[in-house]
Amino acid sequence: MAQSGFVHIVTRTSPTSHATTAVILAAGKGTRMNSEMPKVMHEALGKPLVEWVVDAVTDAGVARVILVVGHQEEVVRAHFKGRSNIEFVRQSPQLGTGHAVDQARPLLQNVDRASELLVLCGDGPLITPTTIGTLLNAHRTTKAAATLATSVIPDATGYGRIDRDSKGEFRAIVEQKDCTPAQLLNREINPSYYCFELGALLDTLAHVDNRNAAGEYYITDVFHILKKAGRTVHVVDAVPAEEVLSVNTPEQLAEVSNLLRSRIATRQPSNHSTERNS
Repeated sequence: MAQSGFVHIVTRTSPTSHATTAVILAAGKGTRMNSEMPKVMHEALGKPLVEWVVDAVTDAGVARVILVVGHQEEVVRAHFKGRSNIEFVRQSPQLGTGHAVDQARPLLQNVDRASELLVLCGDGPLITPTTIGTLLNAHRTTKAAATLATSVIPDATGYGRIDRDSKGEFRAIVEQKDCTPAQLLNREINPSYYCFELGALLDTLAHVDNRNAAGEYYITDVFHILKKAGRTVHVVDAVPAEEVLSVNTPEQLAEVSNLLRSRIATRQPSNHSTERNS
């Protein structure tokens, strides 16, 4: 990333893998959770938040999962110790989502640069394999360098907004802290469901800077950098509003647990047996 002090090596080695890889961000402390436990390890309906995300990508057919860990990383590592498809990289210090993804670079050097890389957040347990499949199919169909799944929700507070031009074409993702008053009225948001062409992502991360209100390196900046460079950036409205809620507070954790409980209940077959006539 620009001026980050990190060395970035772009390799073009012979491909060793064509399978989709998922990078899941799981390094945060979650200060508003009022707990020393890593935010992603708080349980919703008896399962850590990040495990819901891991299971969703696995069910969608993703064979390799990389977890970016940080705060109390040993707790996350211990929980997934028996999962052979999961690898770990450490983010320390934590300098933003772009910086977090960049920590996986050493594990991706021998992967085909044309392969797909999913990037998701570990605190969004409502994601489904169906939505992941829609995102992947859109990315493959359009042959995009980067694909972003968006959602339109009633209350967009706290989410990055999708900035479009006068023709309705994607222009950028604007984090809430950087939004103008007009942009804050926009209800089309970024729920952080991304798919990239691996080579395009690795090359572009080297040009991401931290000139923003938070002073962080945002993965979201990759999209407008690629767009300005003439690469295809595809936006698909693929995320139902009921999948958007991520967890930042105990109240949101309780709400997510209730939503998951309702979702599971609607999928359960009735317990009432039907009598058979003899």
